[in-house]
Amino acid sequence: MQYRILGRTGHQVSEIGLGSWAMGGMWGPLGDGTSLQALQRAMDRGVNFIDTALAYGEGHSESLIAKAFHERGERVFVATKVPPKNYEWPAKPDDPLTKIFPSDWIIRCTERSLKNLQTDCLDLQQLHVWADVWTDQSEWYETLVRLKERGKIRHFGVSVNDHEPDSVMRLVASGRIDTIQVIYNLFDQMPTEHLFPLCQEKKVGVIVRCPFDEGSLTGRLEASLPFHKDDWRNHYFKGIRLKETLARVEKLKFLVQGERKSLAQAALKFCLSHPAVSTVIPGMRRPEHVEENCAASDGLPLGPEELKQIRTHAWPRNFY
Repeated sequence: MQYRILGRTGHQVSEIGLGSWAMGGMWGPLGDGTSLQALQRAMDRGVNFIDTALAYGEGHSESLIAKAFHERGERVFVATKVPPKNYEWPAKPDDPLTKIFPSDWIIRCTERSLKNLQTDCLDLQQLHVWADVWTDQSEWYETLVRLKERGKIRHFGVSVNDHEPDSVMRLVASGRIDTIQVIYNLFDQMPTEHLFPLCQEKKVGVIVRCPFDEGSLTGRLEASLPFHKDDWRNHYFKGIRLKETLARVEKLKFLVQGERKSLAQAALKFCLSHPAVSTVIPGMRRPEHVEENCAASDGLPLGPEELKQIRTHAWPRNFY
């Protein structure tokens, strides 16, 4: 496993982190035992960054992580998130901050996450949505600063709205946050245009989510195999979306060659090939996912010719 600095936090984090959304539910049935095995295997493979959220199963994902730490007798860096009070994703441009992230809500959610994770201090607290209009407002920022001063959190950042990387440009430029979490993958390459260069300039850590486009870029989805009725991707890939997506995925399989044994590994290497990226957090709810994904962190980024070719496969769209 290779490691990188998470922006100005100064923490060295594994290039491959673990995204735990699926462990909280919404991706079809999965026993907690399998999730715990995946968490343990990830730490065995050098993963020292786990991303979760209070909204993932109403704290279930956080509680599983705490259980894994207890069984292991050690902890790693955990990033969690405050859900919007109205529980609506993404934030609308004109949503008032007082209804989405009032001070008492941020504090209450932080206390719940502390309890779920069985810790006195959160490594990284993030706001789970963001609207540019909040940049110049002070309540959210002053609340997080107070939590930091009280020893409840060490660092804080935001999770960027789906496919809206430029919506945090003013926030990153303000110097108020330590990290951003953003969608970046073989299809959605928009963050490279403006956001990533600014994050490098301001030393803001970049956490990449959705490197597999909710599973399509693993190369394993098939139009003939339906999702489980409880899998939220029934909506994401509804209608002709899955068929259209798989046709585009097929054109990317030239990336599977040499030491890259799967499209999933190539997709992770693409994300890691940008120097602004601190860590990538694919969902890994099974031990076999951990083994395959961690193998992508080998210090061998994609070459300039491959990256040039990949740019022609960019596909801006929003299925959320």
